[in-house]
Amino acid sequence: MASHVTLEEVLEKEPSLLEPVPSRERQSFQYRISVLYLYYLGLLRRFNLAYDQMVQPQKRRLLRRLLDGVAGRVLELKDELVRVDLCETHCLDRVLQDLKLTPADLEVPIPKYFQLEQSSAMKARQQMLAEILARLEPLISQENLRGLSRTEALILVQSAERARQGRLRATFMREIRKEEERDRRIRENGRQKFSQDQGAIVIQKVWKGYLQRKRIEQDRRVEMEFIGMLPSPNQIARLNILAQAFMGEESRRNRQVEKEEEFQEAMGKTHESLTETEGPDMKERMKDQIRQWFIECHALTGRFPDYPDEASGGSYLIFADKTPEQVCRGCENRSVRLVQAAGPAPSVKSPSPQNAACYWIQVRLELEAQAQESKKKDQEKTKEREKEKKEKKKKKGKEEKAKKEPEVMFKVLPSKSIPVISAGHEEYTSMWKSRYDNKHPSQSFDSETLREEKRKQVEMEIRTQVDELMRQELKNLRLAVDKEETRPLKSPKEKDLTPDRTVDSLFEELVVIGLIKKSVLVTLNDYIGDCLYLGSTLTLANKIPMPSLFDIRQNMALYGVLRLGSHDIHTMAPHVRSILLVGPSGMGKKMLVQAVCTETGANLFDLSPGNVMGKYPGKNGAQMLVHIVFKVARVLQPSVIWIGNTEKTFYKKVPKEERMMDPKRIKKDLMKATRQLSPGDRVMLIGTTECPQQAEMKALCRFYERILFIPRPDYASRYVLWKRMIEKQGMGLQLTPSLDISALARVSDGYTPGHILQSIQSVLTERRLLQLTKRPLVASEFVGHLAKLDPVYREEEETLKLFPTSWEKEWFFKTPLGKKNMKFTKDNLEAEEARLAKEKKKKK
Repeated sequence: MASHVTLEEVLEKEPSLLEPVPSRERQSFQYRISVLYLYYLGLLRRFNLAYDQMVQPQKRRLLRRLLDGVAGRVLELKDELVRVDLCETHCLDRVLQDLKLTPADLEVPIPKYFQLEQSSAMKARQQMLAEILARLEPLISQENLRGLSRTEALILVQSAERARQGRLRATFMREIRKEEERDRRIRENGRQKFSQDQGAIVIQKVWKGYLQRKRIEQDRRVEMEFIGMLPSPNQIARLNILAQAFMGEESRRNRQVEKEEEFQEAMGKTHESLTETEGPDMKERMKDQIRQWFIECHALTGRFPDYPDEASGGSYLIFADKTPEQVCRGCENRSVRLVQAAGPAPSVKSPSPQNAACYWIQVRLELEAQAQESKKKDQEKTKEREKEKKEKKKKKGKEEKAKKEPEVMFKVLPSKSIPVISAGHEEYTSMWKSRYDNKHPSQSFDSETLREEKRKQVEMEIRTQVDELMRQELKNLRLAVDKEETRPLKSPKEKDLTPDRTVDSLFEELVVIGLIKKSVLVTLNDYIGDCLYLGSTLTLANKIPMPSLFDIRQNMALYGVLRLGSHDIHTMAPHVRSILLVGPSGMGKKMLVQAVCTETGANLFDLSPGNVMGKYPGKNGAQMLVHIVFKVARVLQPSVIWIGNTEKTFYKKVPKEERMMDPKRIKKDLMKATRQLSPGDRVMLIGTTECPQQAEMKALCRFYERILFIPRPDYASRYVLWKRMIEKQGMGLQLTPSLDISALARVSDGYTPGHILQSIQSVLTERRLLQLTKRPLVASEFVGHLAKLDPVYREEEETLKLFPTSWEKEWFFKTPLGKKNMKFTKDNLEAEEARLAKEKKKKK
């Protein structure tokens, strides 16, 4: 209920964004978009939780539509923020403070159903990949082993067998010697007799040994609990609570599956009963309406109309609520010209079969009258315009002098998600809001609502069948009455280079040659980084802030995970086909690619120049390679196509040592195939590079639609990196005050997360972890290992720096977004200088 109240408030604010805003109010416009963006993020989080916990199947479907619609709106607002800020990262700390939110509210929630509802397909695909890789392992191991000659093999087998026999003989002889020694002692001493004191000593010895073994076992258990190998009593209690929570979650998911199965079964039965009882009447009624439409259009125009195609809605388009211009669009009669002359007319409903002929005549007469009136008005307007033109000519000279460039206006683009959200909210308000929860105590479906929904679906199915029959009937009428034959339209088809191959065989072939790889299981939350807390303050001081690792993680969640996770979200969101990650080595670019695959269950295709080399050779080999990859990627959606060292694919000039690799051979086919991806094709191309300046700038920016620069981590991100990585490497190690994390964060300025991880792994060995109780960790232990690594020097980063001081020498400002940013900054500086100059003149 609270979520829908918030949603209603947000929908009321949406129309204000459609009004154009001048560029001088850019900051206020950006603030309004940021507020809506944060509201929708909160709604996305709430709807995600509600959808995961809801059991009633019909409400779950409504929540799913709302969840996808809100996610699509978040992506649309992100695109608007980029268009207004001219930057991929945004400083929202001031907005957070005004709305009394925390930086945690900036986190983009990833819907849980991305993995839960695709688990069967994901498991089947992973199992297929694992089986293929398992078959390849013996072949790979055989290739890696060096072949032995027959003599060397015999010598190896003989030495191993002799060693085995020698060990058996030594064990056997040791047992024989022990038995002989025991027999000798018995013969020499006879039967051993113990005195009272000796017996007591033996008993004490056995008892003390037993106690010591018990004590050692207890100490060993305490030690194992301390190092995390065994759970402590507190952990056991915590694990019991977690187990109960997991059991509750598991039972809820089982109930969701049960109720969904019941709902699916009821849907099938309702569909059959409606088709049998109401289907024939619907079919006849539709046929009569369409035949009447044929007759009326032929009477008005002298020819039969063009039947609307299936993509535009078929016959449903004819009998929906339309304006006269839309109703008569297929008639091609005089009324179309009259409508164009008369302008827009009020919306009217389409006729019924009984009074349809009178309706068409009435519409025609009304349109003719409107056309005559509009002609008179036009004649009067033309006379007035001529007078105005004469007056304008006199003032033209003065206006040209005072004329300035038109002011830039900001306006939010039309949304595809708002209609979906509004429809879902209206459905909740009209259908579910007024109902009490006790009406469905068992969380079962509502049969009345189901019957109404199924009636609409049955009507659409029957309409499709009727449309096919009536198209053929219209064709026969044209041939019999007008002696007119229709020519079949040729639909353009994409050329398939592998028509005889199945997708499974192509998938196996790509796995065998190494173009499909198994991604490492890593989540997006494993990419550690903190947000920038003073971004707005730096902006006010005319210092453009660098993006943080938190911003990079959020952008990957928005551009990669949300789009690939759902077909509906991908269709509604602004279309983004490719992303480029730019940054020094060790910043986690490949980790982000694998995280996108893990969160969405996507296949990972590797089209890096080094991996493509030598595969599918020949004249048309590159075309075949790209065709097979994109064909499999489209069928087995979602898919991620990774291009590592992507600057080599777009080289300005190929170095001599890499000419044999031919890194640019797939460039042309790759760009062509990427352009053919349309909304709904959940295929994302992600490129990673350390040296983008070596690539041809125009081609690189034309291919990659979003360019994300990953800078060195700032102090806040380094602090969080040291803390969490040490805790993770130490298996839940609790940090003590002796370890100064702040000092490590300051000392490690210039080092990447990869450097920090290497130094932590070098220090926290198994032996060092056992010594923590006696010798706690100190910062100096990590500094020594960190000093052995080469940091990212400032001169190296200046070539990639996102917001540099000099515009001509820097790489980012050659990108499309960078050019816009530079132009906007220059215009602002010139306007500010002009304003200051005017103020000085006024003072003089």
